[in-house]
Amino acid sequence: MPELKQYKEHLILTGSPIRQALARLDYLSTDAILFVVNDQDQLIGSLTDGDVRRGLLKGVTIDEAVDHIIQPNPKYIQKGANDIQKVIDYRNSNFRVLPVLDKNGVIVNVINFRLLRSYLPVDAVIMAGGRGERLRPLTEKTPKPLLPVGGKPIMQHNLERLALYGIDDFWFSVNYLADQIETYFGDGHSRNIQIEYIREENPMGTIGSVAMVQHFEHDYILVTNSDILTNLDYEHFFIDTFKKQADLAVVTIPYQVNVPYAVLETHDGQIQSLKEKPTYTYYSNGGIYLMKKEVLSFIPQNAHFNATDLIESLIHAGKKVSSYPLLGYWLDIGNPDDYQKAQQDLPHIQF
Repeated sequence: MPELKQYKEHLILTGSPIRQALARLDYLSTDAILFVVNDQDQLIGSLTDGDVRRGLLKGVTIDEAVDHIIQPNPKYIQKGANDIQKVIDYRNSNFRVLPVLDKNGVIVNVINFRLLRSYLPVDAVIMAGGRGERLRPLTEKTPKPLLPVGGKPIMQHNLERLALYGIDDFWFSVNYLADQIETYFGDGHSRNIQIEYIREENPMGTIGSVAMVQHFEHDYILVTNSDILTNLDYEHFFIDTFKKQADLAVVTIPYQVNVPYAVLETHDGQIQSLKEKPTYTYYSNGGIYLMKKEVLSFIPQNAHFNATDLIESLIHAGKKVSSYPLLGYWLDIGNPDDYQKAQQDLPHIQF
């Protein structure tokens, strides 16, 4: 994933001299756009090289304030809004660098579609508390999420893939050797994202700890196991879930069973049909879930609870649970053979 500039490098304070803005625009190079803010970082306007040139032609000097030449109504994305189509429209219209505003008009991020594929209105929870028993002795002193694949930790591949789709609010659920994970990833500031940690005092299953979070930013929450290697298109997954108005969507992995014989379908001893060497497709749980925030009420507090328990609870309650069949690459790195396969596959995966 390309290294993002810190978003505040795109901000300049109202009243600043145009000379200062020119120096900053030169530094930003191909991403040269500034957003003029007040001392609370609230958006006032935008400024590009073109705005400076037009101002100079009108007689404005470079020692005057940027306020004389800014564009007063720049495009922006609203933090937490579920209008993904607006994001897509901006991207398709070649709006490359856009500020993200909170409900008070404060810039909380600046996104760059030269480096990102989308900006999904989603909180992501990465489940990273397992002991990785099947990968011992590799996991005796290193938590499984930090085992390297292709020179970087398994979990970093997950994080970078999610961040590529503009997700910038992360929660890491940790338990076993948690300090190592927290030390490695920190608070996410250097990656232009925010990382907070859920500390499981005791193992809480594959989704139980999610109920411990009290302040998710968005209406949708994505939960994923930390040991999955995939090239899932998270934007398409979100759009599919949103269009279906699913309460919970599960990434599912198609699994085909080829029967080498003719299969007879019978009823009361009578043959109803015959299928010659049929292929049946089944779908297994891919360990990646997207759910509405309201679904949190189905996860008990301070209890061991698995994602499969949640799925069954929602189905029993008449909620809409949808399947999202993944046609791309997916590997659950659960044992030494899978770990070796990940090393071999990584150079050939189309990310």
